Amino acid sequence: MNARIAESFYDVARVRADFPILSTSVRGKRLAFLDTAASAQRPLAVIEAVDCYERTSHANVHRGVYQLSQKATDAFEGARERVRRFLNASSLKEVVFTRGTTESINLVAQSWGQRLGPGDEILITWMEHHANIVPWQMLCQRTGATLKVAPIDRRGELDLATFKALLSNRTKLVAFTQVSNALGTVLPIKDMIAAARAAGALVLIDGAQAVAHQRVDVQALDCDFYAFSSHKLYGPTGIGVLWARESVLREMPPWQGGGDMILTVSFSGTTYNDLPYRFEAGTPNISGAVGLAAAIDYLDALGIERAHAHEQRLLKRATAALKAIDGLQIIGEANEKSGVISFVLDGVHPHDLGTILDDEGVAVRTGHHCAMPVMDFFDVPATARASFGCYSDDADIDQLVRALGRAREVFG
Repeated sequence: MNARIAESFYDVARVRADFPILSTSVRGKRLAFLDTAASAQRPLAVIEAVDCYERTSHANVHRGVYQLSQKATDAFEGARERVRRFLNASSLKEVVFTRGTTESINLVAQSWGQRLGPGDEILITWMEHHANIVPWQMLCQRTGATLKVAPIDRRGELDLATFKALLSNRTKLVAFTQVSNALGTVLPIKDMIAAARAAGALVLIDGAQAVAHQRVDVQALDCDFYAFSSHKLYGPTGIGVLWARESVLREMPPWQGGGDMILTVSFSGTTYNDLPYRFEAGTPNISGAVGLAAAIDYLDALGIERAHAHEQRLLKRATAALKAIDGLQIIGEANEKSGVISFVLDGVHPHDLGTILDDEGVAVRTGHHCAMPVMDFFDVPATARASFGCYSDDADIDQLVRALGRAREVFG
């Protein structure tokens, strides 16, 4: 869809009315919520779906023959089917519910990673979230495999040539983010996947910052693992998804033992359940799955392309406005970005800046954003980060700019 056409149909005031928290105030000021990249707010449709489940349908799933348990099971498995359609997965067996992106990546590292040994290599990029760094470091420590890192440049873009040069027949897995949470950079994932495939490596994509802003078709991407979190997608916290190619998932051993991941248990041995249940030990986050399904429904009804076009317009306007502020430096100016702007202001520590902005009703994230190597690369201790969602509007940007002006006054 043409971005200009998509934007012309977008009624942000109507969208904002769907999010009850946006009508609240902070320190007597209008709330300008600009921390969607950390955790998106929830629309009323999601809140009501979770409330309805809790009021009318809650019971444990898969185990009860009574009607309420069957109703809860239908809701939970219905959410799995909704995720399957959302990702265009070929089978329900490929959709594993987890606590979020972090747990999804750790599942792959703990289970699939058992096959690695000395001489094997894992390739990631310099702009990864800690959740896509630390599990691989831990895996390499256990197995003797080697972790390699593809560099970025001063614009915050991947050095694609070096990325490709680091691939070899020793590369067993390539794991990278689709969109940088710290910089907003959109990575050239199709080229990266093709290069990894040519080297014979499997591919894991951290889609936490992507699924709410662009269509994801795992079959078209031709990756092997795709991880994302509900709370980045206007859904509840504590629930996420690992999609994995069925042929790959079938060869992976369970990573946690307990109820529901088994078929039979005796003291002489255990028979594991079929996919995807062998990776879902214990009672799952049923209401979270219901809320995630409702969030997907909401975003589909809203139109993910229209919302993205709206966010891109805001990104362009906010970038121009912040560049006009004396002493402000934007960190990461890739040619293709999602709705994220990280910045520093001369003479003001980002944490102090965040406090001043909060006094003006503006909520931004400050710190290293769980991407300390990125901060080290740009030689900054931290940044302030403004991030946009489907409900963000021009007034949010104007309020941010005024609040930054107030910060300059306070700190001279």
